[in-house]
Amino acid sequence: MFVGGRWVSGSAGSQQTVENPADGSEIAFTPMASAAEAEEAVAVARLAQPRWAALAPIERGRLVALLADQVIDHAELLAQLITMEQGKPIGQARGEVGATATFLRYASEQARRIEGEIVPSDARNEEVWVRRVPHGVVTGITAWNYPAALAARKLGPALVAGNTFILKSHEFTPLSGLFIAALAEKVGFPAGVINVVTGDGRVAGSRLVELSDMVTMTGSTRAGREIYRAGADDIKVVRLELGGKAPFIVMEDADIDAAVESAVTARFTNCGQICTCNERMYLHRSISEEFLEKFVARVKALTIAPPLEDPDLGPKISAGEVSKVEEIITRSVGEGAEVLLRGGAITDGPLKSGHFMAPTVLLTASNGNPAMREEIFGPVAVAMVVDDFEQALANANDTDFGLSAFVYTKDLRRLMRLTNELKFGEIYFNRTNGELVQGFHSGWGLSGIGGEDGKHGFDGYLRKKTMYVNWS
Repeated sequence: MFVGGRWVSGSAGSQQTVENPADGSEIAFTPMASAAEAEEAVAVARLAQPRWAALAPIERGRLVALLADQVIDHAELLAQLITMEQGKPIGQARGEVGATATFLRYASEQARRIEGEIVPSDARNEEVWVRRVPHGVVTGITAWNYPAALAARKLGPALVAGNTFILKSHEFTPLSGLFIAALAEKVGFPAGVINVVTGDGRVAGSRLVELSDMVTMTGSTRAGREIYRAGADDIKVVRLELGGKAPFIVMEDADIDAAVESAVTARFTNCGQICTCNERMYLHRSISEEFLEKFVARVKALTIAPPLEDPDLGPKISAGEVSKVEEIITRSVGEGAEVLLRGGAITDGPLKSGHFMAPTVLLTASNGNPAMREEIFGPVAVAMVVDDFEQALANANDTDFGLSAFVYTKDLRRLMRLTNELKFGEIYFNRTNGELVQGFHSGWGLSGIGGEDGKHGFDGYLRKKTMYVNWS
C-alpha cells in the first residue's frame, strides 16, 4: 500500500489475490489492510492536509497536471495493467487511460476557478464574505469496472480543491490505483497527500468512511447504502454514484441504423459492465421488427476473445458475476421473456478458463420482468415493444433507479418533453453513452446523490464558509 509517502505491507500479513479474469491466473497479491492501518492512513492524510491546502491552488493544479503527464507517458503499461486485472479489451483499456489523463487535466484547470462571493449586508459598514474551502481528508472508494479512470475522477478535483486523498480501490482491481500512486511518487507530491489502501471494504473501507471528512464512492447500490449508514452518525458528507437501469427509447421516426449501433455499443462495451449501459429497450411497434432484426444481427457479429487480442467483448470480472447474470437470464425466461439470442457462460474451448459470456438478447411483454427491473451489468440485452410515446415514457420512469437514459427520435417536441419528464440525472439524445468531463454525471433515486465532473462536480469537493465582516 502507499501511505504517508511510503510503500508499506499489511501488518497482519494477510493478502488478497488479484486474478486475471481472462484465464483465472493469479497475477498479484496485495495487502488486506486492517482497521488500524486505515486509521493510520487517515492520520497521515490529516497531518498533511493543512500544508497542502496552504499552497496556492495553481501549485496544487500544477502537480495534478504533471500526474496527467505521467499517465500519458506510461499509457501502454497502464492499459495492459487494466486489461490484466479487469479484463476489458486492450483498445477499451487504452481509452480508459486517456480518460484518466483527461480527468486529471481538467481538474488541474480548475485551480483558477475556486471563487468566493461578496454579498451586501443589511448593515452599514459590513459585508458578507462566502469562501469555498476544502473539506479536509477525502476517501474515494471506486468500483472495479474502470479502476484507473474512477480513481482519477475523484482524486484530481479533491486534490486541486485542497483536500488530501485516500483511495480505496475495489478488491478485484487494486493494481491500477497503486500504479497511479507510483506515478504520483515520481511527480513529487508531498507525503500524505495521496494514499492508497487495499483490502476489504467492510474492514478498511468502513473505518475510512468513519474517520474521513468526506467520502465519494462509485459502486453498487447495496454498497452505497452501507456507506450511507456508516456515515450517518457523524452526518458525514457522502457522494454516491451507484447502479443504473437505463431505458433506451426508440420511436418510429428514429434513424434506425444509428439507434441500433448506439444500442449495441451502449449495451456491450466493457462486457456490459458500465453503470450507464443500455439496460432495457423500448421500441415503437412500427419499427420494432426492423430494429430487432438488425440489432440481433449486429450482436451476433461481436467478437469474443482474450482481451489482449482487442475483441469486442472480453471476460466478466469474476465467476460470481457470471453466475449472477446467468441467474437473471434464467428467472427472466422463466417469467415469460422470449429468447432471441441465447449466449451465456462459455464453459468449453480456449476461453473456458476465463469468465467469458456470449451475448444474450431477450424480448418481453412485461415491464415487471426481472430483466427489465434489475441491473444486469453484463452482456444481456432486453427489449419491450410499446404502442406509443406515452407508454415508452411511463415504462422508462417506472424504476427506482435514475442514472441515465437514451432517446432516439427526431421530434423536437418529444425531446423537450423528455428533458422535463424523464426522471434521470443524465439523458443521451440521439447518441450513445459516454459523458464528457465538462458535464455533470449524477444519479437520482437509488442511483445516488451528489455527482462528478464539470464545475458542479468540482464544487462538491469544497464547502462554504461564511464571514460577516464589520468595520464600524
